[in-house]
Amino acid sequence: MRPHAILAATALLTLAASTVHAQAPADSLTPLQTSVACALPPATSSGPPADALLVIGAQDTVLRRLFNQRDLLIINGGSAKGVQIGQQYFVRRRDGFGITSANGSPHAVRTGGWIQIVAVNDTTAIATVEHSCDGMFEGDFLEPFVAPVVPPGADRADTSGTPDFASLGRVLYGDQERRTGAIGEYMLIDRGADQGVSPGAHFAVYRDLGAGGLPLASIGELTVVSIGPTMAVARINLARDAVQSGDFVVPRK
Repeated sequence: MRPHAILAATALLTLAASTVHAQAPADSLTPLQTSVACALPPATSSGPPADALLVIGAQDTVLRRLFNQRDLLIINGGSAKGVQIGQQYFVRRRDGFGITSANGSPHAVRTGGWIQIVAVNDTTAIATVEHSCDGMFEGDFLEPFVAPVVPPGADRADTSGTPDFASLGRVLYGDQERRTGAIGEYMLIDRGADQGVSPGAHFAVYRDLGAGGLPLASIGELTVVSIGPTMAVARINLARDAVQSGDFVVPRK
């Protein structure tokens, strides 16, 4: 970043921060909305587009590549790319490891938090961290922030429907492509809007114990909190054991 660009952005920083801080999304989200916003990957995100805005550093006296709630982040795009003061963005990165090669599912996209633009010039912008879900890194990409709409009862198990074993799906993975999840955590499942899934849908979780003659074992209950075309993010609301990658998910109807 050129020195004159940094100086120009810094001159705007104090005024801009004072005018936009009251609009911070972290101030208005419920705890459940915050947990959903931080949850493992958005079911519709597959990684950064070629022209994505990127975090390239922070205003500091030393060079760092890991950033947190106290930092002012420098973004590699300004007004020439449509960036404006007050805009809010998710900060995300694509996990580069995990189970993709094992079952063909896409890598997880991890949410580091969300930011708000407080200063901008033609080529660069400065942002405050409104909420940190995890550390943010140099090279993380931005996506427009949209406050999650959490379906009613998303944090409660509902076993009132009958499991439809004709529509079996699978648990994919959790945060950082972890293979297990516990109550209150989120897992990605391989069912989405194309399979008729909608936010608020309830799924029973079963496991094949791999022993001849034994029925599927009941493991727990999930509630879908967000969807993409072929995947959904679901919250674990009931479990008698850790929910695992490869477990069956059965819609309740």
